[in-house]
Amino acid sequence: MASERGSRRGVRWLALPLGLFACAGAPPFAPRAPFTRDTDLDSVNVACHPAPSAKDPAHVSCAPEEYVSPLAWDGIDNSIFRPLSDVFALKAAKEAWNVNSLDEVPDSAWFTNRIGSHPLSLADLRLGACTEVQYLAGETAADGAWLIDKGKTNGSSLGFRINIKGKGKYLFKADVPEAPERPSAASAIGAAIYDAVGFNTSCEQIVYFKPSVLKLEPGLTFEDNSGIVRAFDQEALAKVLASATKRGPYVRMQASAWLPGSLLGPFRYEGTRSDDPNDVIPHEHRRDLRGARLLAAWVDHFDAREQNSMDSWIAEDESIADSSPGYVRHYYLDTSDCFGSEWAWDGISRRLGYSYVLDWGDIGRDFVTLGVPLRTWDTIRRAPGFETFGYFDVAHFVPDEWKNEYPNPAFSNMTERDGAWMARILARFTHEMVVTLASTGRFSEQRVTDYLVAVLEGRLARILARYLTRLSPLADVRVQNGELCAVDLARLREVARPAEFHYRARTPDGRSLPVTTGKDGFLCVGLPPSAAAGAAYTSVVIENGVADGPLVVHLYGGGRAHGRLIAGLERPEHGP
Repeated sequence: MASERGSRRGVRWLALPLGLFACAGAPPFAPRAPFTRDTDLDSVNVACHPAPSAKDPAHVSCAPEEYVSPLAWDGIDNSIFRPLSDVFALKAAKEAWNVNSLDEVPDSAWFTNRIGSHPLSLADLRLGACTEVQYLAGETAADGAWLIDKGKTNGSSLGFRINIKGKGKYLFKADVPEAPERPSAASAIGAAIYDAVGFNTSCEQIVYFKPSVLKLEPGLTFEDNSGIVRAFDQEALAKVLASATKRGPYVRMQASAWLPGSLLGPFRYEGTRSDDPNDVIPHEHRRDLRGARLLAAWVDHFDAREQNSMDSWIAEDESIADSSPGYVRHYYLDTSDCFGSEWAWDGISRRLGYSYVLDWGDIGRDFVTLGVPLRTWDTIRRAPGFETFGYFDVAHFVPDEWKNEYPNPAFSNMTERDGAWMARILARFTHEMVVTLASTGRFSEQRVTDYLVAVLEGRLARILARYLTRLSPLADVRVQNGELCAVDLARLREVARPAEFHYRARTPDGRSLPVTTGKDGFLCVGLPPSAAAGAAYTSVVIENGVADGPLVVHLYGGGRAHGRLIAGLERPEHGP
């Protein structure tokens, strides 16, 4: 594989556009600091509208209206109508719109740079999106301290809502008997991973408690999956607790903290929200939503669809949740289907992650080949002793071929650059971090935690090997002490043998620049004295000998006192 890569690179050296080295026109980046914060975090005013409720029939809301997402329609639209319209529209691939001059995504109402931009402690990872105040110590809670004020309205798992003084409201859900511990663990671990990457998500945790901790508010009702309103009394509560996993005298449940603000329903993976003045970039062209496909592939979040998301209006006046001004914050929700969730039909369970439920491409191939070739789902097996993880494995995982349950518009538009961006973030998850994250699932057996760690690390290694070897994996680029320094994430994560890394750096006019390397993928390029002093706009091309394309760093002068400043980064697909 190394020799093949070297052969490709030799040809591309000759084919390198001369414009990369001799920029006769205007510089590709303006000499200014990069855009790091999106204005969609700024408050805006929204037109008020009637929003009657049972408690207040005359209520008026000054927040965007709630969007109701019909499950059946979303699946049909993305499985049938959208693929047909895309064929007739002859849509061409486009790069994402919300990318700054550093080839990164600015902080926004959708995404906040976390592990990709600064170190996260193991304590931060354990908390996920929770605060210290939101952490629940169920084993030591006093009898009657947790008030149940609402029954869970629908869904596949039973539960209820509790209100804890000084902490807030939580939705408690029990695991399904068919998969004890995995769904709740997936919710807690998945949410913590999404939070660490940078997405907004809910505070999720596993709680063990004695039933005596619960206090039932009288007169409660709930609506079951058939739409019938029933009493949520001691008998209903006993049914929920009976279905939950136990550990001695303690009941195991998943606790989801209530989201802040006024909830507006799910966000869509395409188009924009017409009643949100801040929502101007079509969702299918957002790099954060596109790159989330690779994150979903890592944890096998095949259920990443609009119903598992939520928009919330964050008003400046917190005492009136639906008042203006404010802004819409976008959340990822419900990762309980990660790590090998299954359908009741084994034929579909085997295909999850490898084929859409309705996959026109696979149907066409089966028609042409008469279904003779064996597919992944024909041979895949559950790991003996770890059946709770279904078909979640490493051996059959191919990152750029992974598919969710049905087509997702943003995922379908993911380009190589979007995937490489997410891979650079995922490369920050060390072994210790993965172990810490897996431990938040609080599995009863350590061997189960160890198995999950092994699969997550194996799948992550495949993602990094695929997406850190095409576009340049150099990150954390900065000027310090008159040198241009960076971290080679491919070398840090050992995606190739050490001997394969050969660094070369030069200026547009062909002058070679010295490169020094250090541990943990660190490297620095010595800048010429005139460039280091900030004489003029220039660029530096850096190759690592492994990736197909180089990193092109554009610099401009900040004066002798400030030296060089970075104007922008480019990652060409093909290098010299």
